[in-house]
Amino acid sequence: MKTFSEFFSSENPRLKHQKPLHSPKVTVWAAIAKWGIIGPFFFENNRGQAVTVNSERYTAMLRSFLIPKLQETRGYTRNTWFQQDGATCHTSNVSIEVVREMFPQKLISRRGDISWPPRSPDVTPADFFLLEECCNRQGRHLDDVVFKK
Repeated sequence: MKTFSEFFSSENPRLKHQKPLHSPKVTVWAAIAKWGIIGPFFFENNRGQAVTVNSERYTAMLRSFLIPKLQETRGYTRNTWFQQDGATCHTSNVSIEVVREMFPQKLISRRGDISWPPRSPDVTPADFFLLEECCNRQGRHLDDVVFKK
């Protein structure tokens, strides 16, 4: 004699739940000066997805975003110093050349006029101030921080 059992469920057993392998990420750049904050600038592809910063993307941001912002900023002068860390995209030949054009003799960076002291919390305001400030003002979630057009 054969036994037959049937079980009913309110959920479809063939339904697949997909979830992303990685959480959403952003690649963001901003500048801090005594007269204010420039940015943020989000490094994204044409589909709005975060991309890794390379020398080409960094110099494109400097030319298309930072230079125009500086030109419309009242506090910027040729006496303004520029500080960046020693990331490869920041210190490539082409990146250094663009920054030196904007800030002649006023570059704090690896390969700059004043060498960047690595891992120095007293000279990294973006790492130790800006991120916390953005989160305090905007919220704790990615959707809260991203500016809507």
